[in-house]
Amino acid sequence: MRLWRRAARAVAGGSGCAFAALLGVQSVPAQAFDLSSLDVFGLFTKKDEPPAVSATTLPYRLDFDLGGADDAKALTRTLQDASLLYRLRQDAPPDGETLARRMAADLNPLVDALWSQGYFNAEVALVVDGVSLKVGAEPDARLVRALETHRNRDAVPITVRIQPGPVFGLRNIAVSERGIAGPPAIANPEKVTRLKPGDPATSSALRAAQAALIDNLRAQSRPLAKVVALNPVVDHATRIMDVTYVVEPGPVAGFGDVTIGQTDEIPPAVVRSFIYLEPGDPYSPKRLADTRRSIATIPAVGSVRIREADRLDGAGNLPIFVDVTERPKRLLGFSARYSTIDGPAMKTYWEHRNLFGGAERLRLEGDIFLAPRIDGTKITKFDDFERSDIGGRFGFSFLKPALGGSRYDWLLDGFATRQRVGTSRYGGYTARYANVTSAIQRRFSDTFSVQAGIEFERGQTSDVLGEVDYTLVGIPLSLKYDSTDSLLDPTRGFRVTASVAPYPKFLGSTVGLFQAKGAFSAYYALDEDARYVLAGRIGLGSISGASLDEIPATRRFYAGGGGSVRGYAYRTLSPLGPYNQLIGGRSLFEASVEARIKITDTIGIVPFFDAGTAFESSIPDFKQQLQMAAGLGLRYYTAIGPIRVDVAAPLNPRKGDKPVALYVSIGQAF
Repeated sequence: MRLWRRAARAVAGGSGCAFAALLGVQSVPAQAFDLSSLDVFGLFTKKDEPPAVSATTLPYRLDFDLGGADDAKALTRTLQDASLLYRLRQDAPPDGETLARRMAADLNPLVDALWSQGYFNAEVALVVDGVSLKVGAEPDARLVRALETHRNRDAVPITVRIQPGPVFGLRNIAVSERGIAGPPAIANPEKVTRLKPGDPATSSALRAAQAALIDNLRAQSRPLAKVVALNPVVDHATRIMDVTYVVEPGPVAGFGDVTIGQTDEIPPAVVRSFIYLEPGDPYSPKRLADTRRSIATIPAVGSVRIREADRLDGAGNLPIFVDVTERPKRLLGFSARYSTIDGPAMKTYWEHRNLFGGAERLRLEGDIFLAPRIDGTKITKFDDFERSDIGGRFGFSFLKPALGGSRYDWLLDGFATRQRVGTSRYGGYTARYANVTSAIQRRFSDTFSVQAGIEFERGQTSDVLGEVDYTLVGIPLSLKYDSTDSLLDPTRGFRVTASVAPYPKFLGSTVGLFQAKGAFSAYYALDEDARYVLAGRIGLGSISGASLDEIPATRRFYAGGGGSVRGYAYRTLSPLGPYNQLIGGRSLFEASVEARIKITDTIGIVPFFDAGTAFESSIPDFKQQLQMAAGLGLRYYTAIGPIRVDVAAPLNPRKGDKPVALYVSIGQAF
């Protein structure tokens, strides 16, 4: 086997090797960011124009000739990023000798860039007026004279002439482990690295494989795992590469002591209560990520930094250090919106995120909106407007996290509202009511919590069944479990929310009710990269203890809308009473299923099916027809979350239902 000696020598210890530098096995100096290499909307329209000719400098023009390579555009960009000549093209050297030295210094980085893309027998030359400078050669007087002939005449034409040749492929991929006894920590290197014979031998593929090896070992509770060497062997004759990763898995370890460092004005005890790591727990990168997410749920926290020690403690565990920064304490906001269904609305809110110095949050907010008419009339001109067309909601919420440094939180919420809900075709209800709820939440982990409290509500509702003046005093109980990997775009895990709330008359309620609600959603990725995800959701509800006309309309169940059964107007799926008007139901059933398919890293499609309705009975008896809908969604994936655009059509529409409905929001539907 004839080896390319320079590649092997540089990989082993050369300062210019693409695989040593680009793969991170050896460190390289940071390079300055070259703003002039950008072209954003024409802001730097002269970036490719050399400086003006001069008697004291030698400006030059740089062109790339890749000999008809298939990926010439992408390869040119890679070469430009590596080229010192390209980065300094606006800084004209004073003479030919200086420019010649700059050209000579550019050859090895260009070769390294080609190696990084798998071109291991590429030929590189810098050409000026027929005079070539190749790898290994020193600039001579002939080149300097060719450069000087352009002084005060024009820019020196420098051509980067590349004959890239074929892309080399991988053949043997091996992992060698050091410092470990017994069976290997990585039993199937090909599966872990995702490298297979015949793949292009590019630095990006090898770098990704190196990261995958470390991630795999860390997931085995080996926090000190590292790749200590990468040994590629390039066979020039057969155009292949064999590569061996030398890894040190390190010992299996657990979490050590968790030290709370910088917290600004947030009490460290509050931060500690949101950390569920205990000394001796098996080390896990996922648990560290979950810890970061858990701490970030504290409203006062702006950012979370988790650091790991570089060595184990005396017990063989890894100490962890946590630092947090505080968000601005006060927040004042205002928003305005308009809906073709609901009309205009305005909202303002004020929030304090560390009210008493214990990370307490107090939020005040107010909404004013145009209440939809449900009597069949419409506002067509200003004189049609009435005071009753204005709705509003004013509320407050207070959170005291980590009572006494424990995992108990106190929540106090209240609001008062005046609203109309429904449509002109199906009617609806009007309501005026106020509610205050105080609850204690117990967090058992970052995924599971329970809550218990006391609730008081006083109000009046009116619909086709009549008017209900009521008082409700209850004891709401709820639980929440969420093992998903993302709030806005879950791909694995499941979510469960369930609540029960008795409102007995002996506590002061004017109508005795027992209300129960629950929702379950599950997410299953069909592939490791979660490009194909199946998602499903079921929602249930039940009210017992009173007849339908005794139950306040705000407490009855309705289905339909973007978060329920898409394709139907919001809260229009329920039993119909007199005059075919909506009356709500005493039970609810909803179901949705989606196939989330990523076409590219940023674009996806989502075919979906929804079904559901509300029932007159306290338990869904399915004597009423389920309304069904199907549709197709488009997703644009951003760093914040997917932007969702869904188009849904009712499959068994009622008279008056529109043929399609459009929904736009951030995040998946469920």
